[in-house]
Amino acid sequence: MASSSACLIGNGLSTRSRQAHFCKQSNGYRICPSLSLPTFVKASRVSSVKASFHTKVAEGRRYFLKSLIGNAGLGLSTLLAGGKANADEQGVSSSRMSYSRFLEYLDKDRVKKVDLYENGTIAIVEAVSPELGNRVQRVRVQLPGLSQELLQKFREKSIDFAAHNAEEDSGSLLFNLIGNLAFPLVLIGGLFLLSRRSAGGMGGPGGPGSPLAFGQSKAKFQMEPNTGVTFADVAGVDEAKQDFMEVVEFLKKPERFTAVGARIPKGVLLVGPPGTGKTLLAKAIAGEAGVPFFSISGSEFVEMFVGVGASRVRDLFKKAKENAPCIVFVDEIDAVGRQRGTGIGGGNDEREQTLNQLLTEMDGFEGNTGIIVIAATNRADILDSALLRPGRFDRQVSVDVPDVKGRTDILKVHGSNKKFDPDVSLDVVAMRTPGFSGADLANLLNEAAILAGRRGKSAISSKEIDDSIDRIVAGMEGTVMTDGKSKSLVAYHEVGHAICGTLTPGHDAVQKVTLVPRGQARGLTWFIPSDDPTLISKQQLFARIVGGLGGRAAEEIIFGEPEVTTGAAGDLQQITGLARQMVITFGMSDIGPWSLMDGAAQSGDVIMRMMARNSMSEKLAEDIDNAVKRLSDSAYEIALSHIRNNREAIDKIVEVLIEKETMTGDEFRALLSEFTEIPAENRVAPSLPSPVAV
Repeated sequence: MASSSACLIGNGLSTRSRQAHFCKQSNGYRICPSLSLPTFVKASRVSSVKASFHTKVAEGRRYFLKSLIGNAGLGLSTLLAGGKANADEQGVSSSRMSYSRFLEYLDKDRVKKVDLYENGTIAIVEAVSPELGNRVQRVRVQLPGLSQELLQKFREKSIDFAAHNAEEDSGSLLFNLIGNLAFPLVLIGGLFLLSRRSAGGMGGPGGPGSPLAFGQSKAKFQMEPNTGVTFADVAGVDEAKQDFMEVVEFLKKPERFTAVGARIPKGVLLVGPPGTGKTLLAKAIAGEAGVPFFSISGSEFVEMFVGVGASRVRDLFKKAKENAPCIVFVDEIDAVGRQRGTGIGGGNDEREQTLNQLLTEMDGFEGNTGIIVIAATNRADILDSALLRPGRFDRQVSVDVPDVKGRTDILKVHGSNKKFDPDVSLDVVAMRTPGFSGADLANLLNEAAILAGRRGKSAISSKEIDDSIDRIVAGMEGTVMTDGKSKSLVAYHEVGHAICGTLTPGHDAVQKVTLVPRGQARGLTWFIPSDDPTLISKQQLFARIVGGLGGRAAEEIIFGEPEVTTGAAGDLQQITGLARQMVITFGMSDIGPWSLMDGAAQSGDVIMRMMARNSMSEKLAEDIDNAVKRLSDSAYEIALSHIRNNREAIDKIVEVLIEKETMTGDEFRALLSEFTEIPAENRVAPSLPSPVAV
């Protein structure tokens, strides 16, 4: 009765020399298939033959079950049934010993313990094995039957032996079977419970909790959007707001437009820097339109599983068509809409498959009547051209950084729930914050409110707003310097910036000079532009270079060239970059009105900049360097002359600045006017506080 069985060898070796074993290593154990069951020896008595026959049948059944399910739960069954009374699981594998070899070990006093199973026909023997360095080995011995002579020899040798009945064997076999089936049953049961739970949840068997619902859209759906934002809460982007108000009006009163043959735009793309209000506009149109609204991020389409992104796009537009007319908002669409073919290897990757599906759904063979797709990005330059064409995104709305009027309106919106002192003028705050986005202005007023609360004030004053601007732009306030020489040097450096900027025609007006350290700067000189710098003249750029070099010029004239410090490192970096831009980008040098920079080298994409080839000759590169040097040298000479000619005024202003540590622009100009005349184009009327209107 031949059968195969899987056996686990612990630390014993087979002593059978005539039977081949083929073993392999697995998890620190050796797994050996036994090619045959042990051969039973015919006994002289009929009872022994019957017992041997029944034992053989029972053993065959047991090995058949083990060969059927043993491989699935081999390790688990060993752990669960390791301490039971089954002969197959007593820490013994298929290491076997012949009966004659067992008698030889018995005569040599190598046997230490014997456990008898199945009516004394199977023995588990602990014996000292000389082949293993006299270590104890547990082996299995097939006995011809339990004889009195063998038991008598056990007693003579003082061997510890015990007999185990069949009930223990059957119980151990049942426990072994349960152990083998435990892990598969738990796994199948867990999957079944997950499937039942997802089937009972929202969406039926394909609900969001389903373990197989990878391809379903993760878009947030609102039948009646309640974002809490309307167009009244959006300020500073009037042109973009007007475009969206047209879309809302089309959704509410389509007959006014269809009567003249107009159709609703299929898509609107919001393009602008971070923090300018693109997502806020999407919330406003959701609150105003009164139609179902889907919102999702572009990154939620992309997964590591192939085809999942495309499946989610199909599922999103399927739900949108069921609820048409509706609006689908995709934030940060550049995560999925990047130009195809730019990846390493040329790429039929998962992102490109998702983009292809998005292109098909937006304007494919079937179309998507009644679905308006609104997307936002700050990287329109890297989007695929097929995504930007009319029919998919009919409108591209630019949401740029607000101007002075826009910043004032934004400050009024965010300041409507805050208390201000009468000396606070939001117009002045708007003038002081060129380049601030809507998010920056909201953060500014919040920081000012936090400072006012920390200082125990009941209203926000100009001091809190000024400190908040300084903190956002320059960093945290540091410890005021106490060293007299260092403080004096920083004071002359900052006054040098203010003097050279104020006396150079075309420069912005001084707003504040301070010796309070912020961030990495030991002192700061703030300039405030008269209007938004949308177009900057060559005179204004050159004046900024002169003002930037005023600090180094003051150090050289006042303290001598050997005493100049590293404090001008940031100034030199800024003016060098500005001078190079004047030469190679703006064409404001004697080289001529050329654009000397490759367009790809100015791209926002890192890969494009790396791949850009410099087509500039060595002679032209040398001419550019010389032109930059001439600009910087001429500006430095002007800065030196301003410092030399106004030494008395500088000393007086420095004396006052060291005493007060912070000087306003009006105070600075008043002191400077006592010693010299300020150019007419740089004169500024004293600022008077106007009551804030919110």
